[in-house]
Amino acid sequence: MLPSIGVMCVFLLTLVSCVKIQPHLGNGHHPAPPRTVTIDNSQARHDDAGNIVDAHDGCLQFFAGRYYLYGTSYGRSSGFSINNRFRCYSSPDLQNWTFQGELLESPPDGVYYRPYVVFNSERRKYVLFYNWYPKLWNGKTGVAVSDTPEGPFTIANADLVLSQSASQPGDGSPFIDENGTAYFIYTVIGQNHSVRIEQLTRDYLASSGKVSQVLATNCEAPVLFRRGERYYALMDECCCFCSEGSGAKVFTASSPLGLFAQRGNINRPSMDEPPTIAAQQTWVAPLPSEHGVAYLWMADRWNSAVDGVKGHDWQFWSAPLQFREDGTILPIENRTTWEATLRAGRDSSRPTSPYFWPKKHDPNPLATDPCSGKTIDPARFDGLE
Repeated sequence: MLPSIGVMCVFLLTLVSCVKIQPHLGNGHHPAPPRTVTIDNSQARHDDAGNIVDAHDGCLQFFAGRYYLYGTSYGRSSGFSINNRFRCYSSPDLQNWTFQGELLESPPDGVYYRPYVVFNSERRKYVLFYNWYPKLWNGKTGVAVSDTPEGPFTIANADLVLSQSASQPGDGSPFIDENGTAYFIYTVIGQNHSVRIEQLTRDYLASSGKVSQVLATNCEAPVLFRRGERYYALMDECCCFCSEGSGAKVFTASSPLGLFAQRGNINRPSMDEPPTIAAQQTWVAPLPSEHGVAYLWMADRWNSAVDGVKGHDWQFWSAPLQFREDGTILPIENRTTWEATLRAGRDSSRPTSPYFWPKKHDPNPLATDPCSGKTIDPARFDGLE
């Protein structure tokens, strides 16, 4: 005999009251309590094997309950070698780092820079964007995909055709809006390093054809992020592995394709003064903190290594950016150390067999450093550690 409707309702209400509902956090991970971390900008970071973290001109993300640092590994090279590598490190707390392996699987020969990884929630794929040159300076934008944040990533499109691709794209980085729409902000080498923003397709692997006007010229290392209803684009003058660093011009708009208006420079008091931080911008990292999203400004301190090895140069990570009520950003402070309470990530064991992209002798090594004009010693700067 079937129970009455009333009995069934009482049973269901009792069952629901006994079930402890857990919020959906993605990938089956529950949040760890916040942890106060100390960031040290005075020296190179090391991984849990004691090696210097060799990851430059890339990004820092919080994926699947863990922090991931992506960057170019230069090793013992001049920075213009076909042995540049993309590496991934992970951490539960921004202080203890584990080398996860190299990112890009079976790439063609070329010179590679600026790896940036984002997550496509619709396709459930991690997507790697990078700048590469089959021949310097014939710039291209590549895209690769992986099922995991540490990769390795398989190339999906080695030549993402942008609206300005005919003029040689240079530095660029992705931005994912709250609705999942992807954008790519990039420089155009053949147009006096002009900066534009381009909307991508839903799979992030091609351009939609929608593009902004030029934001600025003679700029590199652009990044785009959103805070509230404002979009921020940061960039500054070209810095070819420069020791003095570059500034960080700030542009804001009410939509990701603009129009953008310049609103100061957070790493240069005035055009007549040097940068506050002797470093070149690479990323603004949106990280989970006890008070919402904390935005960390990241920059590479080129030529900072005492031993002169480019792979040993380290990065400056700012304390969380501070915003005025009108949306402008307060200037960055040159702080050697700082503390912040951020979300703690999950622990992870060291991978037993991380992927490595085999190194090789460069058949056409540069004889002269394009930045300094100095002769490159192939025995010293071949990148073959």
